[in-house]
Amino acid sequence: MAATEQARTPLDKLLSLFAEVKGGEGVTAVLMFVNVFLLLTSYYVLKTVREGLIIGGGGMLGLDGDELKIYASAGMAFLLLGVIPAYGMLASKVSRIRLLNYCVLGVVVSLGVFFVLGRAGVPLGLAFFLWLGIVSVFLIAQFWSYANDIYTEGQGKRLFAIIAIGGSLGAWFGPKLAAMGRDYTYTLMLISAGVLLVCQLLYNVVNAREARRVASRKAAGHGDGQEQAPLSKEGGFQLVFQKKYLLLIAVMMLLANLVNTTGEFILSNAAKLHAIEQVPDTAHAEIADADARQTAIKGDRIKVITGFYGTFFQWVNGIAVLIQALLVSRIFKYLGVRTALFFLPVIAFGVYGLIGAVGGLALIRTAKIAENATDYSLQNTVRQALFLPTTREEKYKAKAAIDTFFVRIGDALAAGTVFVGIHFLAFDARSFAFVNVGLILLWLLVCVGIAKEHRELVPDDAQAA
Repeated sequence: MAATEQARTPLDKLLSLFAEVKGGEGVTAVLMFVNVFLLLTSYYVLKTVREGLIIGGGGMLGLDGDELKIYASAGMAFLLLGVIPAYGMLASKVSRIRLLNYCVLGVVVSLGVFFVLGRAGVPLGLAFFLWLGIVSVFLIAQFWSYANDIYTEGQGKRLFAIIAIGGSLGAWFGPKLAAMGRDYTYTLMLISAGVLLVCQLLYNVVNAREARRVASRKAAGHGDGQEQAPLSKEGGFQLVFQKKYLLLIAVMMLLANLVNTTGEFILSNAAKLHAIEQVPDTAHAEIADADARQTAIKGDRIKVITGFYGTFFQWVNGIAVLIQALLVSRIFKYLGVRTALFFLPVIAFGVYGLIGAVGGLALIRTAKIAENATDYSLQNTVRQALFLPTTREEKYKAKAAIDTFFVRIGDALAAGTVFVGIHFLAFDARSFAFVNVGLILLWLLVCVGIAKEHRELVPDDAQAA
């Protein structure tokens, strides 16, 4: 699948400001850049809407929204036990472009249903949270599976840094778009659906370009054209458990998400308290009817929380854009994927150590910005690059299982941690932060194992120091 050597175009040279781009690679890289930009824009619009609906929606089942949110994350893992095998069966029966088309169209139709239900006054907080938590990781995992499929290991290490800038920009722009439309919650769902349809169009354009390239290579006696074929019958879970390298990546994702989700609870709790402070129970005293007054208070708190997260995501993703554009390709080039693997856990160790030692809303917000910005830029690119030396089945099926089920198992363990911490141990934010510090030490040990396995697969990892 390597690109044939040809003269570099002006576009290739322009992109070389950010990473090494060889002749003929620029157009597809830009198309992939725009695609992931739109994909992440759509996701962060919906993510901002989701936070307002579940945290500010008054809770359910006797739980406040911030606590319900983390328990709902655990429920996703059990739903995925059925979704992942079904996805694997579909991937074994259809070509990769049909797989992408079917999944994107399913999400668009679902958003239309949520729009109708929301405008009809149906409470959506929990259902929308569960749905978005599942489909978002699938859509993002699919994008990077496709990127891993169309690029060689060498190309990916050079070009992923550029493509991922699009994701960082989309993750920055999405909350800004959501903040501008904060009074039109359900309309934002339709906007996101429209953006996803553009993503689908771009997938088909890139796939057509790749089909022509593969046909040209096959005619010249290079390659067998199997890139477009359906995958073999092995399931995603089977692939993960039969290879140590993949299993270690799965455990890393589990631990990373356990740490991050526990941190998200710390942040959600701070956001809830902030909203209560801004809109106290005594607000709207001019409304005589008690139910109407509570509805007004709840609506105002949703807006405060949506605004809080909109600003938070803008800071996170603005910094992530800078890291992605200026640092990631250079870290890959001079240090290699294996060394880059350790950046986030080291930063997270410092972040939660500070929260545990000091605490406070301002520090929690700042620390989570630092952690998430690194996660969404460097660490995200590292996660994708780890799959470059794997097979096509592992890129699509095993990666989908890891990026969905094992991530959500991390959520489930975080839910258990929060439940025990709140209801049995009376933990505060600082106590949960110290729990994360211990988990990060395990995370670092797993990274050592991944680096060892990766060295066997890719002995000449960049210019690893």
